[in-house]
Amino acid sequence: MFRRRKRAEAEIPSASMADIAFELMIFFLVATTFDVDTGIGLVLPPAAETTEQVKVKQSDIAKLLVNAAGEVLLDGELITIPQIRETIKNKIKANPKLIISIKTDRETSYSRYIEVLDELKLAYNDLREEYSLKTFGKSYKDLTKDQQEEVKKEIPIRISIAEPEEVK
Repeated sequence: MFRRRKRAEAEIPSASMADIAFELMIFFLVATTFDVDTGIGLVLPPAAETTEQVKVKQSDIAKLLVNAAGEVLLDGELITIPQIRETIKNKIKANPKLIISIKTDRETSYSRYIEVLDELKLAYNDLREEYSLKTFGKSYKDLTKDQQEEVKKEIPIRISIAEPEEVK
């Protein structure tokens, strides 16, 4: 009598699956941002055609040494990381032409080097802040571009990074 027909089982069409996967890949490639390491933000002096040798008096150089153990010596005296900021500020106030020469041991940890460099930059930032408050009556960040340039000219960052070597 009645014959039962076999029904085709329900299927999800997979013909366009490759197209969808490809479109998703393109979407994620376009929408994703990649984190790029920028390194240490240091402003280098402009390259000159001829390099002019300038003699600097020893009294105008503060030698900051970081040894393999992470100890910091400023002009041969042991100093802690938190002391760097105030000590350097006082030295720069006493001698505005002061150049800070940083030298590390080849075995010095990178994080220790960054800590020392950060303290130096904070010392310069504090000095610029003090100068802008005294001169313009405003915080450095509230100054106009021209005023900030004047402060930078008055208090330039003078840090010399020497080649690492064996420092005891």
